[in-house]
Amino acid sequence: MLKKRIIICLDVKDGRTTKGIKFQNNIDIGDPVEMAAEYYRQGVDELVFYDIMASARGRGPILDLIARVASQVFIPFCVGGGIGTLDDIRSTILAGAEKVSLNSQAVKNPELIKQGARVFGNQCIVLGMDAAKDSQMPSGYRVYINGGRTKTELDAREWAQKAVELGAGEIVLNSIDADGTKEGYELNLTKMIAESVPVPVIASGGGGTPSHLADVLTKGKADAALIASMVHSGAYTVSSIKNELSKEGIPVRLV
Repeated sequence: MLKKRIIICLDVKDGRTTKGIKFQNNIDIGDPVEMAAEYYRQGVDELVFYDIMASARGRGPILDLIARVASQVFIPFCVGGGIGTLDDIRSTILAGAEKVSLNSQAVKNPELIKQGARVFGNQCIVLGMDAAKDSQMPSGYRVYINGGRTKTELDAREWAQKAVELGAGEIVLNSIDADGTKEGYELNLTKMIAESVPVPVIASGGGGTPSHLADVLTKGKADAALIASMVHSGAYTVSSIKNELSKEGIPVRLV
């Protein structure tokens, strides 16, 4: 049986890790290099680094910071934010990332997914998708870009399917409605996307307790759960979360 993955997200703004609620009111919570090293020591399976202002400010990834984080972790490391060209993908991977997350830039230029998958392999190309409830959409969820600030006309399920057809090898699915609330993942959204695509789906947004992870990894059909607030706050460690999941019979890599 494939083990379920626990992934920690570092949202980075101006070189510092930050955390907000529903993409608003972000506060500085620490140095991303030091935090990455600590979570690696705790036994996290993967790390995701999002430069949350890059696309909105129209700039590329901060390569020196990515390289410093990569030097501290020896697990899969995914980077997103401001990656808009093949050269951006190449330079991000050369800086130490195993994968790149394409979100706003993929919506603006879907061919980037196809080109990236062709040159670097599907396993390197992750679709980052921010979605929120919207009854006007066929699936009931609308895609947003630019850090949740800009509404698109894309339906969440249709966009996920199209991105996978273009070559995305994985999807990080973030619920804007649940983001940072620590009240549980959006199970309906996660299950719908997971059942609609043949690639791994990582649930993001709302994790607050190990039982929330257990729910999204079972009822939500997610292959992995992305967490931030619950470990950034010090309420839980990676090992304490994994021990709880293991007790529930969920296969995880124990440290």
